[in-house]
Amino acid sequence: SESLAIGDINIDQYDVVYFAGGWGAAFDLGFSEAVGEKVTEANQKGKILGGVCHGPLGFLKAKGLNGDPLVKGRRVTGVTDKQVRDLRITATPHHPETELRKLEADFRCTHRFRDPFANWWEVDGNIVTGQNQNAAPMVAREIMELLV
Repeated sequence: SESLAIGDINIDQYDVVYFAGGWGAAFDLGFSEAVGEKVTEANQKGKILGGVCHGPLGFLKAKGLNGDPLVKGRRVTGVTDKQVRDLRITATPHHPETELRKLEADFRCTHRFRDPFANWWEVDGNIVTGQNQNAAPMVAREIMELLV
């Protein structure tokens, strides 16, 4: 009852917009026009944008300064299609690698044989992303470096 609706958030009160990810993110972040509008606004105001695992799905509806998709041509990462298959994640409607590549993101990652938690993170300007939860400490460190 105390939570703010995304549309009610004043983006000027924040320095960072961060999406933690998890399977639940695949059901709403990438479909939400309100999330896309807030991320677009945050980007226009030079805020830091971050996400790990399924979290970068929160960037799908956002626009860059030129009106193109925010992630077009940007180096980003998130959970990979291989990791989704290896973990047998079949119920989620969006998978970060697939969806980010559709928007022409420069999707980067690492793979290891039989390692569903292979780890990677990327920094491209104000966007900081991590391949999975194991990247969260590195993503946090990179965000902190951008803040200071």
